[in-house]
Formats: sequence, structure tokens, C-alpha cells
Amino acid sequence: MGIPANASATLILLRHGLTAVTGSVLAGRSPGIDLDERGRRQAEETARRLSGLHLDAIVTSPLERCRQTAAPLAAALGLEPVVDERFSECDYGTWTGRTLEELKDEPEWPVVQQQPSAAHFPGGESLAQVSARVVGAVRDWNARLAAASDTGHPRYLVCAHGDVIKAAAADALGMHLDLFQRIQVDPCSVTALRYTRTRPFLLRLNDVGATAEGLAPPPEEGAQQSAGDAVVGGGAGGGRR
Repeated sequence: MGIPANASATLILLRHGLTAVTGSVLAGRSPGIDLDERGRRQAEETARRLSGLHLDAIVTSPLERCRQTAAPLAAALGLEPVVDERFSECDYGTWTGRTLEELKDEPEWPVVQQQPSAAHFPGGESLAQVSARVVGAVRDWNARLAAASDTGHPRYLVCAHGDVIKAAAADALGMHLDLFQRIQVDPCSVTALRYTRTRPFLLRLNDVGATAEGLAPPPEEGAQQSAGDAVVGGGAGGGRR
């Protein structure tokens, strides 16, 4: 079941806030990775920013950092977040918990950077599998909420992870997965997509607010991007530290 004619579904994708290891360690699905003080502040700021929206649902990855990021907004709107495993972080397998600096020496690193559609993390998922499960989940939520909506134009928020959001954005833009490393998704950034019966529309991408914050990457990420590499896992962003 898809979106009916003359209906739409607006998806707001929110990346989780900062943790103590964001941008330096590939946390993946490691349990017990909580927001740090900066991340909690980001989550509160995001709740204030988005609290004027009417949302039909708030959905979150099962990982702590996403549930903690969504909690202030859910409380402000009086909604109970729904956990959906399909929006969980990529299973990075044996890469999980290792520093990004040491991972650059892995033979799979150039594949992740240059041909993500062929990348399969040792003992974990492929990025193609991540894309398939995320896109399937989005289409499922679009159809369900559109069918249940009184207006025919539901809006919902999903709090998830950098690579998950990049996969959804790439699909909406009709981009091959091999191009998805060109998309940047900072902590607590908003990416908004509107789905119609015929096509999706990109409304916002990596939006962190009405300031210039984040336009210049921090030194460590600037150096990595100067070498042409994307920050696997999403990075720590350029602002609100």
C-alpha cells in the first residue's frame, strides 16, 4: 500500500545528539552510549525548536542516544515515542568500538568511501542492507500514517543515525548509494522529506538552525574531508559543542 492520490507524508529525520565518542569512535550498536552534556543541551534546543509542529508520531532507533534525543520533544508534544528496530544504526560488525583513525588502515575503508554499495562491514551489515531496511521502513510508515490521517497529510519524526539518514535522503533524491557519502548529517540536524504518490521532495538537509554554525568543519573533520574521505558514522559536526 502506497500513499493515496492527493495525499502526502512529511518525514522529519533527526540525528541523535553528541556523545563522548561521536566523531572519534565508531559506536555502532554498542549499548550504553548516552548523550553527553552537549548532546543533552542539543536535544533540549531541538525540542524548543520543533515544539510548534503538529506530529502524528515520533519514531526512534532503539539505541539510547536516539531515545534520549527524542525524549524532550516527545514530552513537549505529549507523544509516546515508538521504537522501530529498522531505524537502528548500521551493524558495523568488528569495526564497532574502534577509532576512526585506526579504521582508515582497513582494506575495506576505500570501498566504504568510494563504492558504498559494495561495502560490507566484517561480521556486520552491508550498506546496501542498511539502505533497504531504512527505505522499507519509511515507506511502511508513510503508508500507515497516510491511511490513518484525517487530513491525508501526516507528519512524523524519526530520530536515527547519520548513515541511516543519509540512506533515506539519497533514496529520496534518486541518488545511487555510491553517492551517499556526499551527504553530511550533523548531530541533532534536521532533514525533512515530503513523500507524494509520484515522488519525494527534499525540504531540508542537515539543518541545524538559523545560524552559520556548522558551515566550517572542526579541524579534525576538515583535515579528513580535505583528503576526500567522508566521516564514517556521521561525525561530530561543526557547531554546538
